Amino acid sequence: MISSYVDGNMELFPSTSVLSVPIILCTSLNSCSNLPSDAMGVFKKMKLANEKETSITLVSLLSACTSLLNARLGESIHSQILTHGIELHVGLGTALLQMYAKCAHVEKAFHIFNIMSAKNLRSWTITISALADNGHGEEAISLLSRMEKSGLRPDSLSFSAILSACGHLDLVDKGRDLFRRMTSVHDIRPSMEHYGCMVDLLGRAGKIEEAYQVIMHMPMEPNSVILRSFISACKQHERIVPHINENLKEILHRIEPDIAANYVLAANMSSNQGNWDDADGLQTCIKEKGSKKVFGCSWVQRLI
Repeated sequence: MISSYVDGNMELFPSTSVLSVPIILCTSLNSCSNLPSDAMGVFKKMKLANEKETSITLVSLLSACTSLLNARLGESIHSQILTHGIELHVGLGTALLQMYAKCAHVEKAFHIFNIMSAKNLRSWTITISALADNGHGEEAISLLSRMEKSGLRPDSLSFSAILSACGHLDLVDKGRDLFRRMTSVHDIRPSMEHYGCMVDLLGRAGKIEEAYQVIMHMPMEPNSVILRSFISACKQHERIVPHINENLKEILHRIEPDIAANYVLAANMSSNQGNWDDADGLQTCIKEKGSKKVFGCSWVQRLI
């Protein structure tokens, strides 16, 4: 669509002495920032015009590859960067490592990160998140330490990724320490996601009471994801705590009164406690309310 306007732009400026073709193409690529497939069309126009890519156009193209998860084209652009000896400055390097990270080519992303002569907060955060999200939790934690030693302060996204990685690695003590450092050292106010990571971390480790205390001391009301995560941990570790479960059921029904999965979860909890009358009542309530089902939630026992 937008790429069809490139020819028109060329006709407006027939002489490159007035305005160079790369500038015209860069302008077109920037206008395609929300339409990555069109940016690819502009790239083809660039190749037909036999114009040498600049770092500005390459950043735009890599961003389009990231949006489209097109690793093959991204690798082609990387090859051109190497062929033409284009400097991998912080903007271009970050765009390249983000493309590899989003396409789950974590080793290549990490390689780009390591060879970049200069890095910014975004470079560190993208790499830490990529490692944490793709099963390299210990490497992500190590990289966070390197980041702090470099003088940069980790941001909220970095800690979300790291805390999640701690949960998958059962690193309870490390997770606690990181959460403490996030608030006391880096002065980052915990978000819903951070609290959710801590509840998941503690729940996986069977520390039910501690996870419950995290929920109860949150400055905001927990969302349904956190509550389901906690209740799932109770079931997994066969820890039925009546007063805790009743409190959570009440909150869950209040924040999402029309979601059928919540009533199913509450009914399962009541059944596990031997409260069959309550379980039957909840099943009746589901039918009477015609409650909506959450996309991705199962009616079976196992949730999350």
